[in-house]
Amino acid sequence: MKIFKTSALAVSLLLLAALCLNACGPVRNLTHPPAPWQGERNFEMKQLVHDAAKKNVFIIADSRLTVLFDMLAPFYLFNATEKANVYIITKDKTPILIKRDLFVAPQLTFDEADAMQLQADVIVIPALSTRDEHQDSTITNWIKVHFTPTTKMLAVCDGASTAAATGLYDGKPLTCHASDFTGLKKHFSKPDWIKDVAVANSGNLYSTAGVSNAVEGSLTVINELFGRETMQTVLRSIYYPVNAIKTTHTSVALGSSNIFTVVKKVMFRKNRNIGMLLENGMNEFEMASIIETYGRTFPASFTTFNLNDTTIQTKYGLTLINKGKARLKGLDEVHLLKPSSFQKDAGSIFNNAKIICYDTLQQQYPIDICLKRINEQYGSRFGEFVKISLDYN
Repeated sequence: MKIFKTSALAVSLLLLAALCLNACGPVRNLTHPPAPWQGERNFEMKQLVHDAAKKNVFIIADSRLTVLFDMLAPFYLFNATEKANVYIITKDKTPILIKRDLFVAPQLTFDEADAMQLQADVIVIPALSTRDEHQDSTITNWIKVHFTPTTKMLAVCDGASTAAATGLYDGKPLTCHASDFTGLKKHFSKPDWIKDVAVANSGNLYSTAGVSNAVEGSLTVINELFGRETMQTVLRSIYYPVNAIKTTHTSVALGSSNIFTVVKKVMFRKNRNIGMLLENGMNEFEMASIIETYGRTFPASFTTFNLNDTTIQTKYGLTLINKGKARLKGLDEVHLLKPSSFQKDAGSIFNNAKIICYDTLQQQYPIDICLKRINEQYGSRFGEFVKISLDYN
C-alpha cells in the first residue's frame, strides 16, 4: 500500500511538473515584457517623399511601445487611398517597439514636421505605452497645437487615454476597448464615455472600440475625407467581411470564464512556438493582423525573423528592424505572407515546422482567417477569448 501511495505521489508530481513545464513559455512571456530600443540608430531607411497635393495623415507613436495593429492598420488603409501622405511620427528618432524584438523606424519627428510646415489633416492616436493620466506632455502638447478646426482626429482603442489627456474630448463622446472602459473612465472623467459602438464621433473627433476596430475608424474617416468610392476601394483591398462599414458593436469585457479558458489552454493544450518570416514588400495590414491575432493565443513563443541580417522595407515604405535571434529549428509553425517568393528548398532550415501560407487566393479578411484556424487548434471557447481580446464583436 505504501509503495502504491509513493508511486501515485510520484506520478502526480511528474504530471504537475509536466503541466508547469508546458505553461512556462506563455507565463515567461507575461512576466518578461518586451524591452524598448537600446543601442544606436544606424539603419537604412527609405527616403521620405512628400506630395504637397495630398492630405497629411500623422500617426502618433511612442518608442517605448505602440500597439501594432492600432498603428499599422490605419497606416495601410490611409496609404491605400493613394490620396494621402501617411507618416508615423514621434518626438525623436528612437525606433518604436511594436512586438518583442521588433521595431518600426519613425518616419518623422515632431520637429521635422514643423520645420517642413506640414499641416495635419488627420491625426491618429494608437494605444501608447501610458494609459493613465501620466501622459507624455511632449506628445499631448504637439497634438493640441496641431489640431485645427479642419483636422480630423481618430483615437484608436486605448489611444483614447492620450486623446482624453489633450482635453479636446471633454464633454464629447469617447470610446475604447471594452475590457479597459471602466479603468480609463476612472482616470479621465471629463469625456462622455460611451459603449456598444465601433466608432464614436462628434464633429471632427472620432474614436474606436478596441484593437480590431481601428479598421472601422479608419474607413469612417476615409469616407468623410475622400468619399464613398475611395472608401469602398480600400475596403475591398483588405477583403473586409461586409460591403459597408460595420456600425454595430457589442462591448464585451473579458471575464473570469475567459481567464479560466486561457488557463486551461496554457496548462493542458500545446503551446506552439510560432514564427513569421519578414520579407521586403510585405503587406502591413496582413502582417499586423496575423501578429496581433496569434500573439493573443499565449504561444510558447512568437518570433519574427528575416533570412538575411538586414532591415525590411514594407509595401508602403516602413522600415522594420528585427533585433531578436530566432531559434528557427525549434519552431512548430512558420507563417509566410509571400509564399510565392519563398524558396522551397529553404524550408529545410525550419525542420518539421508546419508552413502556413497566406495569399490572395484565400480572398478573406486576415483576422477571420486567423480566428478560423485558432478555433480549429484550440476550440471555439478559446477562439472566443481571442475575439474578445481583439474587441472583434
